[in-house]
Amino acid sequence: MPEAPPLRYRRVLLKLSGEALLGEQRFGIDYAVLERYAEDVKEAVAAGAEVALVIGGGNIFRGVSPEGRRISSRAHADYMGMLATMINGMALQDALEHVGLHTRLVSAIDMNEIAEPFIRRRAIRHLEKGRVVIFGAGTGHPYFSTDTAAALRAAEVGAEVILKGTRVDGVFTADPERDPDARRFARISGMEVIARELGVMDLTAITLARESDLPLLVFNMNRRGDLLRVLRGEPVGTLVHWDTSEPVMLAGAPVHEAPTHEAPTA
Repeated sequence: MPEAPPLRYRRVLLKLSGEALLGEQRFGIDYAVLERYAEDVKEAVAAGAEVALVIGGGNIFRGVSPEGRRISSRAHADYMGMLATMINGMALQDALEHVGLHTRLVSAIDMNEIAEPFIRRRAIRHLEKGRVVIFGAGTGHPYFSTDTAAALRAAEVGAEVILKGTRVDGVFTADPERDPDARRFARISGMEVIARELGVMDLTAITLARESDLPLLVFNMNRRGDLLRVLRGEPVGTLVHWDTSEPVMLAGAPVHEAPTHEAPTA
């Protein structure tokens, strides 16, 4: 029996949007999506990866109603969003344990009945023991996104890369859901992402990733098996790196200039 390919990335932080859990629904959690994600994470752990997760809460609460009404206080809305991430975290924990994985749900704000408090060294030890660690409640502070929480936790636990699982195949020159001629970047520096306003992460998150020298890999989490392919270093998704001397690479060919458009990444 041939040996499985080695992993290029062993300790990773996987960032998922809350909207990804919607599936075909308009609100809430599609359990079929949860089950697919759990199977992908199980494959990753079986291959030897140490996996931490951060998940958003946009499928439950975004601070703005469909009619455009908004919670009057941004801080109040952000705390409500933190609770939404904990609901998603609990659902994800249940799905992961259903496929036989050991997990820990860790909260940035005290919720002792349902989650551990965040203690950096304890979280690292969980990863070393093969447990999947789910970081909930963002950073525990308003005004910071779950993208920023992902960059922060990745740096704190010593992740080798931030994996951003989205509904598209990476970062594109245009919206691939609207423009059939859009091309995927294979590799692009984070400074180019910022200059082109590609919207991969918010500015606070991507700045933190830059300061921590953390690469970011954007890929399609809805394609079964792509998580493991990413971990093995296969040419999947878009790698955002911090080597400004390296030219921008489109999938299949190098380019020095490409149209600037924001592509959906969540």
